[in-house]
Amino acid sequence: MARIGGDPMLPHGVPRPSDHFVASVDLAALPPGATGLPLPADGHLLLFSGTDMHGIGGQVSDAVLYVPTGAPTTSSPLEPSGREPYRPRELRTVWHQPSAQMPESFALDRWGDFPDDEQFELADELSDAWAQVGGHRPSWALQIGGHPVSPQNDPVHYARGGPSEQGGTAHGEDADDWALLATWRCGDDVTELDSGVAHWVVRRRDVAARRFDRVHRYVEMA
Repeated sequence: MARIGGDPMLPHGVPRPSDHFVASVDLAALPPGATGLPLPADGHLLLFSGTDMHGIGGQVSDAVLYVPTGAPTTSSPLEPSGREPYRPRELRTVWHQPSAQMPESFALDRWGDFPDDEQFELADELSDAWAQVGGHRPSWALQIGGHPVSPQNDPVHYARGGPSEQGGTAHGEDADDWALLATWRCGDDVTELDSGVAHWVVRRRDVAARRFDRVHRYVEMA
């Protein structure tokens, strides 16, 4: 299904990404329509991330690489400073279920920048109802598509334009086109971050055009 850590298999002639290799996802193994994104039907999606939390994140041109099926590749050790490659292992189980928004994100999208207390309470109640319908998630390391699960801030909201001065979301042009591409829960691989996560966020139209150089990445912790 996916491989985490170790050295990536990079296409010949591709510049080596500036951050550590996180995961390679076998797109052909994803259930059709499961992610809500217009991803290629096959090939591999390679994700890269460091662990520095500079600012709130933003566009990183080499954070994601798409490798088409049949492209010649070779094992390519990366040399970012500061740490060894992440622990290599394979993910063999996929858990597919409906993905609900975090309550605060739902409230902001549903009622605008200034939901009142009752609306936030309703969003919490809806979250509990969605959990009863979809079931509670088992332990997981990598999520593709769906809604963000974040210990702090919604990375999709940040990509849309960042928080407004009042603390809401600045909905810019084509805001609804932004979506979560992937989330990695770092776990024991990154001991310097408490419950660290890395998110990759992208416009759906850029996924369809295979413009993964336009991905935004966010790293945070609890």
